[in-house]
Amino acid sequence: MPNVYKQPVLKITMPVEVNPKICHGKPVIKGTRIMVANILSLFAGGYDTKRILEYYPELKEEDVKEAVQYATTVIQEEEITLLP
Repeated sequence: MPNVYKQPVLKITMPVEVNPKICHGKPVIKGTRIMVANILSLFAGGYDTKRILEYYPELKEEDVKEAVQYATTVIQEEEITLLP
């Protein structure tokens, strides 16, 4: 049975932005081309916040926290409808 995913409508807080002209509309840290997905992938790969900030020195700790918060919000708001 396939699942259908609805894109949640979110009020995006700074510093995350979604702009179709930047990284194909993927969520990024405002003023950069650093995608939220990249930050999450680093966490998944074992990086901690300190190491992520070393990898992306242009980011602030708050940027990393907001990336995680954005992802959390997307998952919490996601609505899955099972098709018969």
